Amino acid sequence: MARFILICLLCVSSQVSVTSLGHASADKSYTVRSPDGKITMYLSDADGLLRYHVERAGETVIQSSLLGMRFAHHHGFDEHLKITDSHSSSNNTLWEQPWGERREVRDHHNELLLNVERTDHKQLINVRARVFNDGIGFRYELPQQEGLSEVAITEEFTEFNMDQNATAWWIPARKWNRYEYLYQTSTVDQMEMVHTPVTMRLSNGLHVSLHEAALVDYAGMSIEHRRGPNLVANLAPRSDGALVKRTLPFHSPWRTIQIAPDAVGLVNSDLILNLNEPNKMGDVSWFKPGKYIGIWWQQHIMDRTWGNDGIHAATTEATIEYMDFAAEHGFDGVLVEGWNIGWDGDWYNNGDVFSFTETYDDFDIEKVAEHGRKVGVRLIGHHETSGNTTNYEKQIDEAFDLYQKNDVAIVKTGYVADAGKLKRIDENGITRYEFHDSQANVNHHQRVIEKAAEHQIAINPHEPVKDTGLRRTYPNWVSREGARGQEFNAWGVPPNGPNHVSNLVFTRMLSGPMDYTAGAFDLRPSERPPITAEMGRHDKRSRIEHTLAKELSLYVAIYSPIQMAMDLPENYAARLDAFQFIKDVPADWEQSIALSGEVGEFLVIARQDRHSDDWYLSAHTNESARTVTADLSFLGQGRYQAQIYRDGAQADYDTNPYDIVIEQRDVTAADTLTFKLGRSGGAAVRFKKL
Repeated sequence: MARFILICLLCVSSQVSVTSLGHASADKSYTVRSPDGKITMYLSDADGLLRYHVERAGETVIQSSLLGMRFAHHHGFDEHLKITDSHSSSNNTLWEQPWGERREVRDHHNELLLNVERTDHKQLINVRARVFNDGIGFRYELPQQEGLSEVAITEEFTEFNMDQNATAWWIPARKWNRYEYLYQTSTVDQMEMVHTPVTMRLSNGLHVSLHEAALVDYAGMSIEHRRGPNLVANLAPRSDGALVKRTLPFHSPWRTIQIAPDAVGLVNSDLILNLNEPNKMGDVSWFKPGKYIGIWWQQHIMDRTWGNDGIHAATTEATIEYMDFAAEHGFDGVLVEGWNIGWDGDWYNNGDVFSFTETYDDFDIEKVAEHGRKVGVRLIGHHETSGNTTNYEKQIDEAFDLYQKNDVAIVKTGYVADAGKLKRIDENGITRYEFHDSQANVNHHQRVIEKAAEHQIAINPHEPVKDTGLRRTYPNWVSREGARGQEFNAWGVPPNGPNHVSNLVFTRMLSGPMDYTAGAFDLRPSERPPITAEMGRHDKRSRIEHTLAKELSLYVAIYSPIQMAMDLPENYAARLDAFQFIKDVPADWEQSIALSGEVGEFLVIARQDRHSDDWYLSAHTNESARTVTADLSFLGQGRYQAQIYRDGAQADYDTNPYDIVIEQRDVTAADTLTFKLGRSGGAAVRFKKL
């Protein structure tokens, strides 16, 4: 069970204040401040509208913005509003993650709860706001009340009015490829409808990220740019026309505004986690963070196929070979994709035919599992649904029974389907098509997580609903995709590019762990000869636009408690000296500190192993070569051996990606390390305590 230490829970009147507005004596303004006094949220009911704005150290972060929502069959909370009462409190607690970027997390905030009434129809809504030193979370709460038992939300018009000249890093929302787009950079007034987290640098230098926390039984929120500084919440629609249908009482997810004076301040924030409820699953020690390899990359680079209509990858013989390689090099698991019936033909558009219990003739799951027991390596399961959630749910009990019987403790799920094309059959037998972040699919993922926990299975969904910190409440929700990952580099489409990871760590990664699948050692897969002539190859654009040292750095830069070494065993065997870092680096951390960086440019970050005194550091850059310096004051007392994997003098992602220097030196906390990074280059360091 996670340890929970109560520090204090009391009302702090100095951080919450109420003032009357001069133009109308009945109107009031409420103020709540962060514990350090730097961030202030102001709320008011002037002119019968609920508004808020946010400042940090006297500088505007969020301009005056509306709050409220509208319903299909009832009056909304959009006029005639009056704040009738307020309640304030403060919290300063320390709680422990069973696994994570840091073991202990401090939850220090001041809270203001406003009771709001629509005066002409006596409808009630509460707004709860929590202000931390690293930002703000607020949500709507609809209490039980007469005349309003269930609602269909047609609009949530929460606004986040921003500096329209701020720089924003974003990906489009409601487009066919879900979250899997390259990040764009523009001013706020040039944004489209965008996914969250969306990160901005204001004209005054402050960094802000808009997102949401604890997305449960609700629609996912995108941010719609309307005009100038006006940004408005836009909820993914249900297939029946509403956005959200709920029975009272209920509350919305938290709308979050992370605020920091610099980019790394966003990376070091725990605001999203702190706005989620504590662990509801009790003891989850059956999940062990770790590293794995897998039968998947050869399908992407067209050496093999998922189905039997080619050279099938997922055979018993191949899996046993992978398990032996994993055991030899200290990996915990082997992912196998394409073992089950359904992959032949146009599987992308044929989710009805997938079986999650029937294997292909050349794959014996019992034999594979037995070999895994002998060598100490577990099979990692794979359930691709092709976007048919009903077909999956119909089989899920039997599917998890099969996996539990065969010692499968982690399952990668997949929902490959265009946005708005997730198929489900409703209670009346009608076929519905939903968005990946619709209320229906949010609830589907919740059911999968809870069912998996009954079988002591952890889930890593791809093509998921975005992360909102629910891993705190459901610790078997261990990682997700939810962004453009490594596989795009194999497909003959424009590769992810030198700045992609430098964008991810300041945007997508603010929401939680990502299964990016790092560790490419063959950086030009399309230039390899094909296994057979009929398999062919993707074109010359199939490449990883990183140096080898940068690929190593991603194991520290991109957090996940399950880290994949994604390349073929033969490619690792050819470079065992560089492979040593992947073998050594852990997947569970005592603490993490982002040291320096800028969005889309570079990051230097350090993490301490949870189970030893060792530290790890990584640095990477975008398409610009640069020199970075790391102050090692984070190290403990004594001497450490720095095992360094860095770009060589000629390293360049385009012309010389394999130029790597591996060296050692002794260091202490008083030292600094300086790295000259090539274009799209990197460095990775293990600090082994002497």
